[in-house]
Amino acid sequence: MLLLLLVSMGCNQKPTADLILFNGKIYTVDSSFSTVQAMVVTNGRIVETGANALADKYQFRQKIDLMGKSVYPGFIDAHCHFYGYSTDLPKCALFDTKSFDEVVQRVKEYAANNKFSWILGRGWDQNDWQDSTYPDKTLLDSLFPNTPVYLMRIDGHAVLVNQKALDIAGITTSTKVQGGEIITKNKHLTGLLIDNAVDIVKAHIPEFTAQIKKEGLIKGEQNCFAVGLTSLVDAGLRVEDILLLDSLQKAGTIKMKIYAMAELSNASKNYWFKRGKYKTDYLQVKSFKLYADGALGSRGACLLLPYSDLPGHYGFMLKDEDSIQLLAKEIYDSGFQLNTHCIGDSANRFMLQVYAANLKTKNDLRWRIEHCQVVNHADLKYFSDYSIIPSVQPTHATSDMYWAEKRLGSERIHDAYSNKALLKETGMLALGSDFPVEDINPLFGFYAAVVRKDQKGFPPAGFESENKISRIEALRGMTIWAAYSMFAEKEKGSLEKGKVADFVILNDDLMTAPDSILYKLHVQATYSNGVKVYENKK
Repeated sequence: MLLLLLVSMGCNQKPTADLILFNGKIYTVDSSFSTVQAMVVTNGRIVETGANALADKYQFRQKIDLMGKSVYPGFIDAHCHFYGYSTDLPKCALFDTKSFDEVVQRVKEYAANNKFSWILGRGWDQNDWQDSTYPDKTLLDSLFPNTPVYLMRIDGHAVLVNQKALDIAGITTSTKVQGGEIITKNKHLTGLLIDNAVDIVKAHIPEFTAQIKKEGLIKGEQNCFAVGLTSLVDAGLRVEDILLLDSLQKAGTIKMKIYAMAELSNASKNYWFKRGKYKTDYLQVKSFKLYADGALGSRGACLLLPYSDLPGHYGFMLKDEDSIQLLAKEIYDSGFQLNTHCIGDSANRFMLQVYAANLKTKNDLRWRIEHCQVVNHADLKYFSDYSIIPSVQPTHATSDMYWAEKRLGSERIHDAYSNKALLKETGMLALGSDFPVEDINPLFGFYAAVVRKDQKGFPPAGFESENKISRIEALRGMTIWAAYSMFAEKEKGSLEKGKVADFVILNDDLMTAPDSILYKLHVQATYSNGVKVYENKK
C-alpha cells in the first residue's frame, strides 16, 4: 500500500522550472506578433509561453507577478560602438555643449585632474552652436602648449587637436592624405582634421591600460543593461579589442552579448581569414566593417551633386574604388559578411553596385549597408534585388533634421533618412543607435522611428513624416530583425520556446502609450539568460 502511494505521488509531481513570469502582457514578437500572459524559463532558455494557468503546471524556484506590466524581448542595438563608448567614459565628455567656449571650459576642468599624458575628449558638434563654424586650435594652444589635446567630434569623423598634437604626429601644411582633409586657413593649420586625417594623430596616442579599459567596459555594460540592451553589434573593432572582450566574457567579468564587426585592416583581415569565423555564447565574429565615406555633419559624406551649402564640394570616398572592389571580392570569397558605412547618395550607389557585382542575385549572405542615410530613390531596388539589409539609426534623422536640408537642399532631403521606403523595399530594418554618436537608450530610437520628432515635439507634423514606421515595425527592428541581421534569429530576438531568456520589463506599454511619453518610458528590469542583470530600484 505504501509503495503504491509513493508511486502515485511520484507520478503527480510537477516538473521543476527556474522562473515564471505571469499576470502580464508579454510581447513574444513571434511571426504573428502574439502576446501571452506567462513565460516559463529553465537553464537560461524559454520552456513555454501561454496563459496564467502555466503557474499550476510547474514547481518554480522563482515567481514574478508582473501585475499587468509589459515584457519584451531583450533589445538589440544593431549598430553601435560599445567598446569605443565604454573606453571613452574616462575621457572628457563634450556632448550637448552649446558653444566652443563651453567645450574649452569643460576641457580646462577635466585637465585639472587628468593623469593621462594626453587630454582626450569626445562629443562636440558645431551644428548645435549659435556660431556653427568649425572651431580652431588657437585657444587650445594658449592653454595647453606642452600637452597634446585631441577632441573628437560627436560622429567620430573629425577631431580638433592643438599644435602639440600636430607636432607629435608630424603634420604640416604640406601633409597630404587620401580620403580626408587637413583644414587650413590663410595657409596655417587650424587643428581640424577630417576622416582619414584623424588617423595620423590617433596613431600616436598611447593606449589606455588594460585596467582602465576593463573598468570602462564594466561601466558601459551596466549603462546598457539599464536601458534594456541585452545584445549589440559593435561596428568595427581591432583584433586586440575583440580578444579583450572575449577574455572578459570568458572570465565572467562582462555578460553583454556582442556581434563584433572586425575592422577591415590588413592585420585584422589576415587574422580572421586564418582563424575563421568565431562564436561563443557571448561573442560572434563573422563580419567585417568597411567605411565607404565620411559623415554628413562634417561634409565628408560622398554626394552625387555638390553640397548645397558648400558649392563645388562633393565629400569623398575614404578608399579608392579599385581597392574597395578588391576588398569586397575578398570578403565574398572568404564567406564573411560585409557591412559598409555609407552616408552620401554617391557612396550608397557605388557600394550597392559593388554588392550587386558580388552577390549577383537574391541570397542569404545578409550583407548590410550601415546608415543608408542618403539613398537616391532610383537605387532602392538594389536592396531587394540582392537581399541587402538596411541598418539604420532612427535618431540620426531627428538629430540632423535642423541642418540636414542646408547640406542637401530641398529636393535631395526627400531621399534622406528614408526608413519607410527602405522597409517597403526589403521587408525589414535592423535598428540601432550608433552610440556614442547618439544616446544609448533604444527607447529614444523607438520614439524617433515612429514619431519623427525631437523630445520637445518638433516639428509638429514630424520630420519627413512619410518615413515614420509603425510601432510593431520599430519593435521588430530592435529585436527579431536586428537578430536576423547578425545571424541570430534562431536563438534570440523573440520570446519563443527554445530561445534564450533575454527580456526586458518596462513600466508602461510601448505599443499603447501616447506618442509624447514613449521616450520617457523606463526599464524596470533586464534579464539575460534568465538572470536579472539590472533592476530599477527607484
